[in-house]
Amino acid sequence: MTTDPTLPRPRTVRWLLRLHRPALYAFAGLVILLTAVQLALAGPLADAAAAGWRQFDACDMDMRICTYDQASILRYKDYYDYATDALIALPFLVAAWAGAALTGREMETGTARLSWTQGTSPARWLTVRLAVPASLIAAGTCLLFWLHHRAWSAGLGRVDSAKRWYDLATFHANGPTTAALALTGLAAGTLAGLALRRTLPALVVGTLLTVGVAGVAQQLLPHLWPAVTRIGDLHQGYRGDGLIVAQGLVTRTGEHVSCGSGACDRASVNAVGYFNTYHPYSHYWPLQLTTSALFLAVTGLLVLASYLVLRRQTGALRAAGTATAAGTKGVLVSA
Repeated sequence: MTTDPTLPRPRTVRWLLRLHRPALYAFAGLVILLTAVQLALAGPLADAAAAGWRQFDACDMDMRICTYDQASILRYKDYYDYATDALIALPFLVAAWAGAALTGREMETGTARLSWTQGTSPARWLTVRLAVPASLIAAGTCLLFWLHHRAWSAGLGRVDSAKRWYDLATFHANGPTTAALALTGLAAGTLAGLALRRTLPALVVGTLLTVGVAGVAQQLLPHLWPAVTRIGDLHQGYRGDGLIVAQGLVTRTGEHVSCGSGACDRASVNAVGYFNTYHPYSHYWPLQLTTSALFLAVTGLLVLASYLVLRRQTGALRAAGTATAAGTKGVLVSA
């Protein structure tokens, strides 16, 4: 496929923003809404919930009536869960949009081919569709996970019902893994749209691909950084608190028997203690960064695959155009 070099190059960035203006407004509205909620969580909502818990802790449990601000405690919990769930869902929404609207719909309707005949090369077309959304998504999600971590820290040690750092949703909403997975979703949806060239199938496949990457990363996460093992006797039980990798019994021979399928029951007669292999809070950032690096590596592979798919498709179109031109020329000469 060739373009006329004499044609003026269109302003592809401006056209992209105008074409996807509803998605841009929706994303901006979501960022603004979550920013407001998380600022409230880090300030007045956390303060009110902390005061409610102080009142509850001061209650005499023998009394039949205890007055404390339960509404503030529940309000903090609910808004925290709303903000966390929205952040966790964001990468999958990005994947669905990227597959359905960013590339899938343009390939299905022929808008992409029209752009390639108007002075924009296919490679430039794809680069703009990856770079512009990626910059906006990275900026928005980085702001949101920083605010979420700030909101979570405001309740730490003050709100008794606050989530632990290793809670699955809290862990990812608190750090850059959310931003990295959102970029993975963008790349996965883009690849699905280019490969399938249909809106609905690309939406489904892009989302499922992102879900698969997230699931594999979650299985690998505890093993991306060396864990700590602590041993306690039979009276102490499991020692240490954090993200658990393995737990079980220590036998008289020093063997560690992980619990599962009745293994601990069979080894209990020879047990002398318990072992707990886990990640303490000091491993929070190493786990965040290694998981984010894994997501970004997968994103790079998906982007490379997108360019290869586009190259193959435009190469086929170019070959078909050349063959058609040659046939037309032959007909004119014979006439």
